[in-house]
Amino acid sequence: MADRRVTGERASRGAPATEERNEAGTRPMGDVLVSARGLEVHFPVRSGGALRRTTGVLRAVDGVDLDIRRGETLGLVGESGCGKSTLGNALLRLVEPTGGTVTFDGTDVTGLDRRAMRALRRRAGMVFQDPFASLDPRRTVRQTVSEPLEVHGLRSGRRERAARVAELLELVGLDPAVADRYPHEFSGGQRQRVGIARALAGEPDFLVCDEAIASLDVSVQAQVLNLLRRLQRRLGLTLLFISHDLSAVRHVSDRIAVMYLGRVVEVGPAAAVGSDPKMPYTQALLSAVPVPHPSLERTRQRIVLRGDVPSPANVPSGCRFRTRCPYAFEPCPDVDPALQPVGAPGQLAACHLHGVVGRPVEREEAVPAPAD
Repeated sequence: MADRRVTGERASRGAPATEERNEAGTRPMGDVLVSARGLEVHFPVRSGGALRRTTGVLRAVDGVDLDIRRGETLGLVGESGCGKSTLGNALLRLVEPTGGTVTFDGTDVTGLDRRAMRALRRRAGMVFQDPFASLDPRRTVRQTVSEPLEVHGLRSGRRERAARVAELLELVGLDPAVADRYPHEFSGGQRQRVGIARALAGEPDFLVCDEAIASLDVSVQAQVLNLLRRLQRRLGLTLLFISHDLSAVRHVSDRIAVMYLGRVVEVGPAAAVGSDPKMPYTQALLSAVPVPHPSLERTRQRIVLRGDVPSPANVPSGCRFRTRCPYAFEPCPDVDPALQPVGAPGQLAACHLHGVVGRPVEREEAVPAPAD
């Protein structure tokens, strides 16, 4: 009964209640729920010793423009250290932005005080990467899941909170009888389901899943991914799914945004980005996804990027991907490319190969993967 009521609330706010698809093959979305404009999160780099002088700036998130529409799942993908998790935390102000704005349902949250942020956080939840470290080992599942209910005053009595905890555990596929157990008595996948139940306790509109499957076995990853898809449809949630695994992102997402060195370098419908990426960095990430066919896996071309990811404290001039790009050419060292429409409707890429006159290097410089 409670779940039907929550679903009704989501539908009344404009979230899609069905899996109907439009002509482009994507689900119709609502208006923009979460928006970032020029978002920056910079950390000072300090020297050692007693004086601790500031010697530079680490640009973890460096001018991100991003929209997340009500009812959609936006996948955020990129290599480790590109700023994905920092961006997710900044959208919820778990990390304070140093520049730009974040808007949630029409409200600029960057200037809200602590009391206003507490009311906002009831509408936004977080699922963390490590399902054991994110749970207090001294608290039972019942205490963990019911904590948001107590903080936000959603259930006045102990009996009502216990009933709500049972509903949430059933919702994530756990037996309510386990409510009095402790985290160490569960497997990694079960602990992550507990974390998801806790994130849903406040009946949020927006859920950030920060590498939610990274520490799980492959078979368990699939179960958690399918659970998130069911919950998104059933409750009309808006999801930001952060991962370095492009295949997992393609499985759950309506749209995909690709980050590199603090910037979003490509964004668009999951089908378009997954099948016809326009940014060379996205092409390299996609080429690293295993193909479940032995003969195709042995013969397919791999794009192997040269060098290491530059430090976000020393970002290259112009296009920040140019030091590793197999197609770099004249404008790349001098001009920082902006996101521009390219390819399918709604697909944007920040790359000089699209719309800039110049001579790209030969595509044969992309290195094929060595044969086994």
